[in-house]
Amino acid sequence: MLRRLAAQLGSSLLLLWAVATIVFFLQHLVPGDPALAILGGASANPPEATVQAVREQYGFDDPLLVQYAAFLGDLVQLDLGESYTLKEPVLDVIGAQILPTLQLTAAALVVAWVLALASTLITAGRPGAIGRIGSALEVVLAALPPFWLGVLLLVVFAVVLGWLPVVDGGPLGMILPSLTLGIPLGGFLAQVTRDEFEAAQRQPFVLSALSRGAGPGDVRWRHVLRHAALPGIALSGWGLGSLISGAVVVEVIFSRQGIGQVLVAAVTSQDLPLVVGVTLVVALVYVVANVLTDLAYVAVDPRLRSSIGATS
Repeated sequence: MLRRLAAQLGSSLLLLWAVATIVFFLQHLVPGDPALAILGGASANPPEATVQAVREQYGFDDPLLVQYAAFLGDLVQLDLGESYTLKEPVLDVIGAQILPTLQLTAAALVVAWVLALASTLITAGRPGAIGRIGSALEVVLAALPPFWLGVLLLVVFAVVLGWLPVVDGGPLGMILPSLTLGIPLGGFLAQVTRDEFEAAQRQPFVLSALSRGAGPGDVRWRHVLRHAALPGIALSGWGLGSLISGAVVVEVIFSRQGIGQVLVAAVTSQDLPLVVGVTLVVALVYVVANVLTDLAYVAVDPRLRSSIGATS
């Protein structure tokens, strides 16, 4: 178990370093002068002497590798720097905006699993049209682009029907954004769960449970679904990372607070510390989600607990 945790920690640190490195070099390929962004943009028309002083202060005139080394040195000390445009520590900016994004992501993940489990229990392994309709619906849902789905839900339920608010920070305002993120992921998880569910129904333990007097519905819910959920649980870590990424688009569509709005503004203004900080936070959430997924996988499948205990 200790070796497993050490391997996860090593791979997580490598992933965070790779993400930070990619973002650093990509941000330097974007046209524009970050010194001007710090001084309020080109429209502020600062004197050239002031611009040059800012370049020297932040090391923008240093060779790129020197800037990269300084950047990594700050990261090792958990120093993400100060936002160029907001003039606040990056950690403070992200800390003030991360909670709404995490709430949206958690709600969307719940929506995805409710859809996946409902579709699987109702239609998976059913003969005739029910199974085919469920399978086709899952394909359609998984293929829906979140930005298109968000606009559609907004127009139908907020503008035309007026059932839900267009912009609202309360519980009602969470419904449409969480549906926008959760429905496509739910379709994808349902496809994976359905395949495993139908395969598990052909296993000997199903016949054994039925022979002991268990009803078909009880077998589907208590025995088959546990096996069918394992691949979906394994993919939930990836799904959570995709939800965090998709929240950037959804927060813009629904004008919600969150790190998505912060990231869009930071990229537009070439605020490198803030871009790197948000990206690293997203990567960190992805890493934590994968660790939690491993723990959930072991909790659902007792065979893994015994195998881990035997190897340790």
